[in-house]
Amino acid sequence: MHAAAIDPELAADIEKFERLLRDHLAGQVDEDAFRVFRLNNGVYGQRQGGHNQMVRVKFPYGSVTAEQLDLLGDVSERYSRGWGHLTTRQNVQFHFVQLEKVPSLLRELAEVGLTTREACGDTVRNVMGCHLAGACPYEVLDISPWAEATFRYFLHHPYAQRLPRKFKINFSGCVTDCGQAMFNDVGVVAVSRPTAEGTVEAGFRVFVAGGLGANPHPAQALEEFTAREDLLPTIEAVLRTFDHYGNRDNKLRARLKWVVDQIGIDELRRRVLKERKLLLASSSYPGGIPAIVEELGDEPAGVSPTTEATPVGVPVTFKAPAKGSGDPFTRWESANVVVGVAKGTVSALAYAKLGDITAQQFRELASIIRDFGVDMRVTNRQNLALRGLSAEQLPDLYARLDAIGMAEPGAELARDVVSCPGADTCNLAVTQSRGLADDIGRALEAAGLADVGGVRINISGCTNSCGQHHIADIGFHGAERRAHGRPAPGYQMLLGGHVGDTQIEFGQRALRLPAKAAAEATVRLVGRYADERQPGELFAGWLERSGGPKVLGTELKDLDFWPDPEERPDYYIDFDETGPYVAEVGEGECAAG
Repeated sequence: MHAAAIDPELAADIEKFERLLRDHLAGQVDEDAFRVFRLNNGVYGQRQGGHNQMVRVKFPYGSVTAEQLDLLGDVSERYSRGWGHLTTRQNVQFHFVQLEKVPSLLRELAEVGLTTREACGDTVRNVMGCHLAGACPYEVLDISPWAEATFRYFLHHPYAQRLPRKFKINFSGCVTDCGQAMFNDVGVVAVSRPTAEGTVEAGFRVFVAGGLGANPHPAQALEEFTAREDLLPTIEAVLRTFDHYGNRDNKLRARLKWVVDQIGIDELRRRVLKERKLLLASSSYPGGIPAIVEELGDEPAGVSPTTEATPVGVPVTFKAPAKGSGDPFTRWESANVVVGVAKGTVSALAYAKLGDITAQQFRELASIIRDFGVDMRVTNRQNLALRGLSAEQLPDLYARLDAIGMAEPGAELARDVVSCPGADTCNLAVTQSRGLADDIGRALEAAGLADVGGVRINISGCTNSCGQHHIADIGFHGAERRAHGRPAPGYQMLLGGHVGDTQIEFGQRALRLPAKAAAEATVRLVGRYADERQPGELFAGWLERSGGPKVLGTELKDLDFWPDPEERPDYYIDFDETGPYVAEVGEGECAAG
């Protein structure tokens, strides 16, 4: 089923993992040293302890093939729980993998070109990219080959191994920023500028030092325009500057965003640009157009950037299902399909509830790729984009997706609640965020609001924003509460988060409330928005007109109520739990910050 040849570097990684694991189990490699090594290979300890591990597999810029999907379906059954979990950073995670079995899993992944190398730890993490790259009607450049070149260049790069903290890179093909470049250590956005000859030159605008975590920071522009041949040297210069000046003594203040707090953005710019200027002396200087970009080309799917500026600022969003139509296919097509311009591209979205993909779904998605001749990308909202379709294929595609429960209309809209794994497996989480996401989804469906467009809901099980609650219209993060002398699961609700058009707004605190009241709060907000919004108005605009987060939080204050535990014991038991709530927090390995 899969190729036998393994990339020599990946083979060496796996052989080293086998050797060090054997020595660790024999007591010859101590826990701290092995933990750092394990994390650098994408293997993360779970809250269940013992030898239970989460294995994170990288999909650079979300790209995944049929052969890989077949393999993932197979390994999900043999190594994990029969399903995998798509992340907001375009990875797939498998939980409850036993440590002793990790080397054989890594070898099978490598046989189909997949790696977990540097998916965790203080490394350059998975390189992300817009899931419609090469198929978007508004892009300036197809960033796919650029993201691929960046992934290849920094994998195993000496500067990418033992950084002060993790380092995240993201690509968007236009300033609409569907790839969400604005909260990454390096966010690359394709832009164009006029030339003296009267044409237009396509290149990039590089943003630096963004991040979420408990203290979110917006990324800021490094310079106005970065030429294509200067992109990789620029990213390496940022990486080297971070390596030189990042805080190695305090993990909580180690990300690049804290360097800005320490020295200021102007001084950071000066140091990065100086590093780039002198990088020419390096024996491995990465200047010029990368070979993979020359080979694949980076022409956009929209208007050619060399003759006319590509339209910008127009969100490539999936719409709400067509009203007045009872036909399921019509509703799905109106909501889940987007069409390109110059290349005539047709793309469709497959919905993965809570980001979960079963073994059967993995295999059927692989068959769809083969039968329809398309390619596939993981989205940053834990769904899958199928690209390279024709309009004639859409009815058959819908039927195939519907048969495996992945044809919900309006994916990436209100029903598409994003959540981190939460206290199901994470050491840092204090609440079962996945359970709340499921509860909110059910409540929206019951209220007839799941198809509402223009509003996004994200949940994290703690303040660290792995569920990206800071950038959601309606965001929640878990918090331990006490009521009637007992601990109880609660959430902080934030409103007004938004990322797009190379701008970012972080949600503001609106209300603290019990976990079991969060779904009702969401239904009230989404219902009011659906009733009161103006034509084409997004949630952010309605929120501002309605008084903002504080006013709306005050109007929901009745939900911050804790009934007597004898009358409502469910308020003191978290979702997916059977006994009284206890906030058990262990030592986090790579999630915080």
